[in-house]
Amino acid sequence: MRVFVAAIVTTMIFLAGCTGPPAPVLIFGALPTRAVVDPVQLYADDRLGTMSLDEKIASMLMVHVPGLDPYAIGGFARGQGLGGVILMGDNIPDPASILANWAPVIAGEQGLPVLIATDQEGGVVRRIHPDDGPSAAELRYADPAAAESAFADRGALLKSDGISVNFGIVADVTGDPNSFIFDRSMGSTPADAAPRVAAAVTGERGEVLSTLKHFPGHGVAPGDSHSSIPTTGMSLDDWRTGHEQPFAAGIDAGAELVMFGHLEFDAIDPVPATLSPLWHEILRNELGFEGIAITDDMNMLENSGRPEYTNQVQNAVLAVAAGNTMLLYVQRVDVPAVVAGIHAAVDAGTISEATIDDAVRRLLVLRRTLSGETTTYQHCFEECRAIID
Repeated sequence: MRVFVAAIVTTMIFLAGCTGPPAPVLIFGALPTRAVVDPVQLYADDRLGTMSLDEKIASMLMVHVPGLDPYAIGGFARGQGLGGVILMGDNIPDPASILANWAPVIAGEQGLPVLIATDQEGGVVRRIHPDDGPSAAELRYADPAAAESAFADRGALLKSDGISVNFGIVADVTGDPNSFIFDRSMGSTPADAAPRVAAAVTGERGEVLSTLKHFPGHGVAPGDSHSSIPTTGMSLDDWRTGHEQPFAAGIDAGAELVMFGHLEFDAIDPVPATLSPLWHEILRNELGFEGIAITDDMNMLENSGRPEYTNQVQNAVLAVAAGNTMLLYVQRVDVPAVVAGIHAAVDAGTISEATIDDAVRRLLVLRRTLSGETTTYQHCFEECRAIID
């Protein structure tokens, strides 16, 4: 050891006499500082590196599978490589607590569970019973603390039933009682709604993943996006000083997902926000949102009556190109066709694979975090499979 050290010191003295920058000083006995590595991020990066393009794309889809058979729901999700499933009314057993036993079957791989979502706003929109807590229609007139309490209870109910994502916090604002979103909104003005939205997110923290909807704000665009594409001429400046507030408050409170609405702000971008790169840039760059941007039901675009949105595959390509992390399908979807269409768009250069990788990495991190596991990803390559077989 002494000879080894002497050789190093001699070499350093020699190098010190050479021209150029000074030689580095070695301090023996001190251990090198290691960079702190996030095991979840490391897992996501490693797993991403093993996925084919089709597998990546499929993991960006969340789909509704009809019926009360958890093995059919989970089997479809795993067979198609989906990243999530949404439970609708036809998926809820009686009593709903049975879902707690179904959830592991649906979620599949323990270390990377499929996201299990539902719409549990309370009031007129709720899939899980009993949930008799106050809905937005009541919370809009109550102190924000009531919203926190209501959504803490709501989140605990969903968690006990094995659901991981709630599409439940409406950040839309309207004071028009004739609006279909009125009874689902927590305020008649942005200033009224914002603290209640933030409180609802706080209430769900640690129970379920919170979703703000419907960005950039359904209340300002008259009409029902289930059957049309509501439009508004509101300017970006007016939006920033008003309807931005509840979304900003919910994001600051820690909401993990934001759902895009099929809404047109013609003065800002004359396409639905779901398909608008500009609105995604505003969400990411101005509001600082780093979580999962998910579409509202993509089938609603097809049902809008607008001929330019009748092609399911083309809609999916536009949605991914715009910046959505995940595409939601509640009614019907041809998964292989959508995957193939997005794959073709990558091949054509319409969508970069970096865009796909960014979305999939976000989803892998979220799903891995839900699992609670922190070990590294172990992949069995061809040599490994040959030994097993």
